[in-house]
Amino acid sequence: MATISPEIFQEVLSAYAWGEGTLSYNSYGEGHINNTYLVTVNGKTVTRYILQRINTDIFTDPKSLMENICGVTSYLRDLISKRGGDVSRETMSIVPTKTGSSYYTDSTGGAWRVYNFVENTICLQQCRNTEDFYTSARAFGQFQKNLADYDASSLHETIPNFHNTPDRLRKFKEALKADVLHRAADISDDIAFVLDHEADCSYMTDLLAAGKLPLRVTHNDTKLNNILLDADTNDALCIIDLDTVMPGLAANDYGDSIRFGANHSAEDEPDLSKVNFSLELFEAYTKGFLEVAGNALTPLEIETLPWGAKLMTLECGMRFLTDYLEGDHYFAIHRPGQNLDRARTQFKLVRDMEACWSEMNNIVSKYSK
Repeated sequence: MATISPEIFQEVLSAYAWGEGTLSYNSYGEGHINNTYLVTVNGKTVTRYILQRINTDIFTDPKSLMENICGVTSYLRDLISKRGGDVSRETMSIVPTKTGSSYYTDSTGGAWRVYNFVENTICLQQCRNTEDFYTSARAFGQFQKNLADYDASSLHETIPNFHNTPDRLRKFKEALKADVLHRAADISDDIAFVLDHEADCSYMTDLLAAGKLPLRVTHNDTKLNNILLDADTNDALCIIDLDTVMPGLAANDYGDSIRFGANHSAEDEPDLSKVNFSLELFEAYTKGFLEVAGNALTPLEIETLPWGAKLMTLECGMRFLTDYLEGDHYFAIHRPGQNLDRARTQFKLVRDMEACWSEMNNIVSKYSK
């Protein structure tokens, strides 16, 4: 994204009614997609806001993106209010521009939005213990349960085919055929692993197409760092980063959490002996997720949760390997071969899951009672 000039920043600030007081701002958070700032208004009281410039290189249709976010957060506010919850802390709240719009387009075409800041919260970048992973499962389970009756078909696809595993396979095959950097000859085992799993790629999408699985509102980035925790109690309060909220499968959200959290290694760990799928963490997450969301899911949705874990991991590995073949232009790398290492960690996790497939299914069955 282009550098933001002071003039543009002042233009954006002028588009919002911040209230009386002295305005200050600084960069905020550890996100890599949007430009994020904390805006502080020092008046009779101190009020804080999150200001973001949306990355329109990735989210090319900010209007549709903001329609999704406004629709979902408005629905959540009504639901939380009806059950007597704290609307200011349990969901994100969009602050409109002076003209009432959900976002502002600056004179260079940049798209900006403002959220109320949720005070007295923490955001963890990684699990400190199994309890954190269990807490995250309950949080995303609650998100799924809260939106179970929301019409998912009314949402826009902010990134088309984001979790369309057969389409990811198609793109991998195209990159393999082109082999623009002549890297394929040195990764024959990795290529064979993907092609050997070709039949698996359409398992969930075929069930969806046959009407056997329902379309759900899915978050599509169910990592621990997208949950705000109460700073005093460590209870999960609010799911954030709703840019990828789209129609999808519940098992995808569950599976992406498992892919990310049910192991103790770095995503780019070159020593695969250190990469091991953890049944203990898998069970902790499954327990938390189904305790909250179980009654909102169909029996087949629950039964196919292990498939969500396997396919989200396989899909992510394919994406890393595709990028490696194409020249590392999508996922940023900091050393040669990093995307290849990332792909191999995912494939190792898939192998581990396949080795304990019956145990995974037994765990899901245990907590679906």
